[in-house]
Amino acid sequence: MISKKVTLKKVGLNARPAALFVKEANKFSSNIYLECKGKKVNGKSIIGVILLGAFGGEELTIYANGIDEKKAVEALADLLENRMENCS
Repeated sequence: MISKKVTLKKVGLNARPAALFVKEANKFSSNIYLECKGKKVNGKSIIGVILLGAFGGEELTIYANGIDEKKAVEALADLLENRMENCS
């Protein structure tokens, strides 16, 4: 299992950004989890990601466990840090 801490920029994980995250997470066979403020949820579950309640400026930890865990963490970190700014 590997993990990486990221900071959300302007956009929190409300419906549309959460859906993009889950769509990307489901491209990988590894188990994906997100943690924020002491809550850990399944990163492949839209309900879980939304209920995490992560807002812009907050720190998240992405966890992945599986054969493509490194690729998964890097891709998801890039999505959260660099590709969600225009998503709202």
